[in-house]
Amino acid sequence: MEILVLSGVLALAVGGCVCVVWAERGGPRWVRVVAAVTLTAGKLLRSSGRTSRSSGSDGD
Repeated sequence: MEILVLSGVLALAVGGCVCVVWAERGGPRWVRVVAAVTLTAGKLLRSSGRTSRSSGSDGD
């Protein structure tokens, strides 16, 4: 079951990356929407990773 979930997450990530590249080349509207969602999710994940790392390194 875990492998299916991880495979699904991987497929979504790869699909999002494909949409970002396709949108850069002028794809249809739905591709640009998926690309925007993918880029926004990436920014959110990066910012949440920075806050957890910075709060964890204060005690060192």
